[in-house]
Amino acid sequence: MSRLSQLKPEQLTAAQKQVFDAILASRGSLAGPFAAWLHNPELANRTQHLGEYVRYRTSLPPILSELAILVVARHFNSELEWAIHEPIARRQGLSVEIIDRIFAEEGQIDSTPEVEVVHSYVTELLKTNRVSADTFQQASELLGETSIVELTVLIGYYALVAFSINAFQLPVPPEVTSRLEWE
Repeated sequence: MSRLSQLKPEQLTAAQKQVFDAILASRGSLAGPFAAWLHNPELANRTQHLGEYVRYRTSLPPILSELAILVVARHFNSELEWAIHEPIARRQGLSVEIIDRIFAEEGQIDSTPEVEVVHSYVTELLKTNRVSADTFQQASELLGETSIVELTVLIGYYALVAFSINAFQLPVPPEVTSRLEWE
């Protein structure tokens, strides 16, 4: 049960309804932090636009975006974020073995150079609040500067999502399957 009151569609203000409709149009549901963010429709609108951009419109291939999202979800123990993005990551081609290693926080990932560098970049940034010169150089060579900027903002956005999910104790909805038992 969420710590926030559940807003019902018939209770929404005009501004909330406009954002509600936009979220449904772009994502199909309010799963994740969107129902909580609707308590402030301007905030919800601005954050959902950023989320839509970093998830769907960057130069990063979807497999790399989903990899980064899973590392963020696991770092913050955000069960709902993980439950939503794990099946998406699989559909984008991330192997079950890599997903299991991320969940177990087993360190280095053996995969393509791009997967390995994104995993290292996200992990370093989350654990140390920095990225080493070596990892940054590798990411720059493999991904390019534009993608590094987009990846960094994606990490920040999904940290915001995780904070919102965790602070408001947003549950995994019944239609979303979660294989996880969080500590």
